[in-house]
Parts: sequence; C-alpha cells; structure tokens
Amino acid sequence: MVAAVTVEAPEASADRSDRRPQPLAVRPEFDLPDDVAYLNCAFMGPMPTGAVHAGIQGLGRKARPWTIAPDDFTVPVDLLRDCFARLLGVPGDVDGVAITPSVSYGVSTAARNLHFDDGADVVVMAKQFPSDVYGWEKAALRHGGRLRTVEAPADHDWTSAVLAEIDAAGSSLGLVAVPPCHWIDGGVVDLVAVSEAARAAGAAVAVDVCQWLGAAPFDVEAVKPDFVVGATYKWLCGPYSLGFLWAGPRWRDGEPIEHGWTARANSHCLACLADYTADYQPGARRYDVGEVANFALVPAALAATELVASWDPQRTAAHARHLTDRVAEGAAALGLHTAPAALRSPHIVGVRLGPEVDAEALAPALADRGVHVSVRGDALRVSAHGFNDRSDVERLLGALAELLGRTP
Repeated sequence: MVAAVTVEAPEASADRSDRRPQPLAVRPEFDLPDDVAYLNCAFMGPMPTGAVHAGIQGLGRKARPWTIAPDDFTVPVDLLRDCFARLLGVPGDVDGVAITPSVSYGVSTAARNLHFDDGADVVVMAKQFPSDVYGWEKAALRHGGRLRTVEAPADHDWTSAVLAEIDAAGSSLGLVAVPPCHWIDGGVVDLVAVSEAARAAGAAVAVDVCQWLGAAPFDVEAVKPDFVVGATYKWLCGPYSLGFLWAGPRWRDGEPIEHGWTARANSHCLACLADYTADYQPGARRYDVGEVANFALVPAALAATELVASWDPQRTAAHARHLTDRVAEGAAALGLHTAPAALRSPHIVGVRLGPEVDAEALAPALADRGVHVSVRGDALRVSAHGFNDRSDVERLLGALAELLGRTP
C-alpha cells in the first residue's frame, strides 16, 4: 500500500467485516444503463450528468456572450484550482495549481524549469505512460543524461525495483518521475519511500496522478514532490483536454511555455490589457494554458471534480478495493493471475491472461456482452470507481468464464 495513502489493506480488515464502510451509491449521478458493466475508468471516466449539463450551460453562455462578465475569466478557474488542491491534500493552495490541457503540457512545463546538472539521468518505470516519458527524456538528453528505465519486477514489487534503480544511479540522478500506480496493471508504488530516496540523492521528484487522483487519497505533504501533473478525464470523471500542474513552492516563479494574457498581473482588468507588464499572477498561475477560462470545459470539470471529491477519496478507495479484490478472487478461480493484494492499487487490477488467450480479441468480445474493460500490454485491465457495484464484477466474471470456456 502506498505509504502516503491510508487505505486499509485487505489483510488488515479481513476480520472486520462489520466495520466495512457502507458502499457508495452514486450510480444515479451517471448515464450508466443497468445492462452495462463499465469497469474501464482507467481508459476514460464517464462524465456525471450534472457535469454534462454544466458544460452545456457554459456553451450556452458563449452563444449569449453579453452574459459573460470579467469575473467569469477568473472565479470558476480558481474554484477548480481549489478543488484540485484539496484532492492533493493541500487545501487552500490555489497558488500552487496551474490549469493545463494535458499531462504532457504539465510535464513540458516542469521539464523547462528543472535545471539538471550535466549528465543527470531520469528514472521512469518500464512501459510508463508516454505523456509522462517523452518530455522527461528530452530534458535528460538536453543535459547529456539519459532515461533509466526500471524493468517490471517479476515479484510485482515496483517500489523495491524503483528504489534499487535510484541507488544504482547514485550521483548521476537528476529526477525520479513515477506515478502512484502503473497504468497497465495498477501495480502500486510507495511514493513516500521513493521521494525520500530521491531527495537524499539530490534529485527532484515528479508524479503523474492521472490514474490515481479521485480514486484514492493523495498527500502532497507526505510525498513532498516538486511537481504533480494530472488530467480530469479519467478518475475525476471530467472532460477531455483539461488537467493541472501543481508546482512546489520553490518552482512557482519559473518560465511558462506560453505567454497568454490571463497569466499576467492585473489581467482581471480587461480595460488595462494594453498596459503590458513583466509581472505574473501569483504562484503557478503563470503556467496556465492560454484561454484558461474555457467556458465549456471549466464548468464541466468543476462540477465533476467537486462531485468525485464529495465521495471522499478514502471511502472511494475502500469501495473500489472491495470490487477489485473480488475480481482477483474470481480470476484466480478461472486459472488467471493477478498481483498480490498488497502490491496493487485499490482501484485497478491487471488480470494476466496467459499465452493461450487472445487478449486483443477478448476485450471486444466482453464489450459485446455489455462488459467494458481494457487490454494493456499482457493484462486485462479492470478498473473500478465509486459508480461501480458488485453486479458489474459478477457480470465480468461470468462473461470471462463463458469466453474462456472455464468453470470457476
């Protein structure tokens, strides 16, 4: 279990069934038919109907632009910053949050402002999501360093493998860029231990929480990263093309990768925009994407993120853990393999299918039966969120048994 996350491990709660929190009952917030088992939030989270309506209302205001006031360029955006900050465990730290269109935008911004020593290397995990690799690779090569890729450990213990690579890198280490869990199979990383080791080596730490935030607790104060990047379209159930960058206090006076007007000081005064200034809005706002006030995406993201936050990430993780544990149990009964519970995230479980199973054909066959999951690498990736329930899991296991011709 990630040390920065206090989700109770299954073995610790095995004899406390009477203390299990009540499951979430939030499916009515979504347009999810009863005959659809959507266990694919790691691919793309469904938007709540309330968020869809908020986005439509925003577009409607653009159709009537005389209804848009100067405060509409700043107030909703700062509310969204605040929501991200709360989910990151730093409530009120709106000055630390920039609004971006993607993880790669946040990575590129961070990479521009990290100044490595010549020859400094960057540690990443094998088959890490490319948006969290390409920008770091460019930064390492620019300074004469290289990517150091942590190969997938046979025992599923990513934390030990990453720590070993940090130790091997020694004084050449410039940055460790790893997520809380691997996007392919949910293999978990103890970010507190990794961050401590990186800082002891004099290296920076960057964390991509795209596959974590909204599904489980995160604690910036415990992890102490330099940068955190994320997007809303997965576990925050928000729109595509909207995300964020959290920058640690020492990185809030850097160089943005674009120079829009809203990031500059006094930009709330629309009559003053031709009074050019070299000064910026406070903190990480300087890193905002241009046209940050997007009148459709921001209200949709705000409505979705506030709803997901209201479930409480701790409770969401416990709810999802109950479901993914059942997936692992059912998969084992079918002769399939998953990582040990202590080494996988609460909300994503990778089911290894074996060479005798045509993985590429399996996902569409499951979709034909109303079960939606992903195939990533050699794993059938099953991801559960607050809107899922036990019936979704049983539908998946029944369809798997049928398609594989196996009896549990």
